[in-house]
Amino acid sequence: MTATPSSTGMGDLPPLPQQRHKVVLVIDLVESVRLMAANEAAVVNHWRGFVHHATSKVLPACHGRMVKSLGDGMLIEFDQPTEAVRAAFTLHQYFVPLNQTLPSAQQLHLRAGLNATHLYADENDVYGHGVNLAARVADLAAPGETVITTSVFDGIVIGVDAEVEDRGENYLKHWPEPVRAWALYPVSSHSTAVRAQVPESASTDFRPSLAVVPFETRSHAAEQFVIGELIADGVIAQLSRSQDLRVISRMSTTAFRGRHSSTEQIGQHLDASFVLGGSYVTYGDKVVIMAELADRRRGEVIWAERLTGDTRDLLEAQSSLLDTLCSACARALLNNVVQRTLVLPVPQLDSNALMLGGITLMHRSTPRDLQRSHQLLEAVAERHKRVATPWAWLAKWHIMQVVQGLSGEPARDFKRAIDTADRALDLEPSSSLAMAIKGHALCHLGEDVDASHRLLQEATQSNPNDPMAWLYNSVWSTMWGTPEDSMTEAENALHLSPLDPQKYYFEMMLANSYLGLGRLQQAIDLCLSSLKKNRYHLPTIRALLISQYEIGEMEEARKTFELVRSLQPDLTVAKYLASGSQSPMRQRGARALANLGLPHD
Repeated sequence: MTATPSSTGMGDLPPLPQQRHKVVLVIDLVESVRLMAANEAAVVNHWRGFVHHATSKVLPACHGRMVKSLGDGMLIEFDQPTEAVRAAFTLHQYFVPLNQTLPSAQQLHLRAGLNATHLYADENDVYGHGVNLAARVADLAAPGETVITTSVFDGIVIGVDAEVEDRGENYLKHWPEPVRAWALYPVSSHSTAVRAQVPESASTDFRPSLAVVPFETRSHAAEQFVIGELIADGVIAQLSRSQDLRVISRMSTTAFRGRHSSTEQIGQHLDASFVLGGSYVTYGDKVVIMAELADRRRGEVIWAERLTGDTRDLLEAQSSLLDTLCSACARALLNNVVQRTLVLPVPQLDSNALMLGGITLMHRSTPRDLQRSHQLLEAVAERHKRVATPWAWLAKWHIMQVVQGLSGEPARDFKRAIDTADRALDLEPSSSLAMAIKGHALCHLGEDVDASHRLLQEATQSNPNDPMAWLYNSVWSTMWGTPEDSMTEAENALHLSPLDPQKYYFEMMLANSYLGLGRLQQAIDLCLSSLKKNRYHLPTIRALLISQYEIGEMEEARKTFELVRSLQPDLTVAKYLASGSQSPMRQRGARALANLGLPHD
């Protein structure tokens, strides 16, 4: 129980400081006690130099505040996860030149933990259980590593801020529940992140690719930020219907909100030839949009315009303001391409993805996250009863229950997915997402394979820029079609969302395509890349197991088999074949599982 000022005689204490959202970095020296015992003076001197470097150079550049420094550790606070990650990477590099001159027993290495949390902060210290969690996850880090919690993971972009390795759920000392953690690594040209390349032999398509980044407000009022999202959403939705443009997915371009990245940086990360962005300001019910279109290869603005309209117009299905903006932008872009008579390289396939709040949790693949995802998606569907998208993703949720081995009756849950997708199609018959998800469920159910294929084909025709439609076509081709078609469709899907939070899923499907083609090592490499982003995704683990078994890596296959059993202890060959049992790929999986010791019943 917290003592009151009157009971302690400390009635003159200042009031409790205001609670703020901060990112806490705990960084300490590995094996400091041993190092100090061996050469105290040298270690203290090196540490003092490190603290001076941190406070005079690194923290000012990353907008961090040193809260306290002990003899072998530091506590630092930041406002943004990206700044904290950048600081941690920079601080790790300090001892690298020194260590090159020292024997291994004398080398100095750091480990770091990051957690984003609400805490009490004043000019002297920070207070709260979130600080303790940062220290606990730091204990999970190996020398030279940074480990983060979910709250930091959700604030960074994989492939832009860092590469990650999923460390799973961890039981920490004096912490009431398991904590999901990731290890971070700097992004480099040698990164293991997979980016599919369209083969040169593929049919050429010279349509220019466009990334629409969220428009920035000139106001600091929190309620103004949503307008920039509405502008970007509306522009992407309209331009993605153009037969002359390829439009990068909404989930990918959102990664650059508020980052002040250059056109070249945005275009390079998203593989986009052109970038559309700008700013806006509101006056009462009026909004003034300053838009500009840039050619990232030449680093020049090719079109800019100032548009004025009513803020309520942005909420209309047919917004005249966005119609004007989109028409002018598309015309300027296409005219620029024609006038310069440039033949573009085969562009990346881009997408207009429909994503909502519960999707990220759904694809983290743990039972707890899946359950929370269902609650969030149901809340969205209840709040927006006439919108199809939440119902489409709820249909996908039922499928995820099955593929993650959490369904007691797979056939029943596939049928629930079909019924829920039908509800979405009743609201929006042309929804490519709903068609794709219904086709995906029918594909797994295996009762009407032709109908599932027709739906999936219709979904890609309805919206050629929908990555999920291409991905589920790839699933169908893996199970019932040809591995060649599956590979092309999976590559298309991966191209359409180069920075999508579900990239692990896209990589898994491409791995299955390579597995179908007998390109086993490529399948293994893709599975390992996928599992670094989500280590609990059972379809990826099963694809890895089959690939290892068929390539002859029996020791690794047995380790993967034990992982499958730990995540799905009640799995049998019969349960595995409960859906899609006639699929050749399913039969290969059943054979590998049975030969590794999985019981039949």
